[in-house]
Amino acid sequence: MSRDTSDEMSRRYRDLVMALTPEERLVMCTRMFSDARTLVIAGLADEANPEGHSLRARIFLRMYGRDFEPAERMRIVAALDRGEREHQEI
Repeated sequence: MSRDTSDEMSRRYRDLVMALTPEERLVMCTRMFSDARTLVIAGLADEANPEGHSLRARIFLRMYGRDFEPAERMRIVAALDRGEREHQEI
């Protein structure tokens, strides 16, 4: 993987992050995850959904889909879709 950040800047950034308290680092991470999820949802709004998957399944596929073998990925997607349908029935 190519890098566009110098070693010096990487060290400076790491030093700044490590100067934060563990709680501050946790808050920073949760905000970054929330922002990433928001961006994924915005991107999905512009895409067709021919398979008819739930939003939760589509978010999973976009964020983590390549981390799983096809059979496991489809098992997870089916569970997310099923859970979404069950939630809507309540």
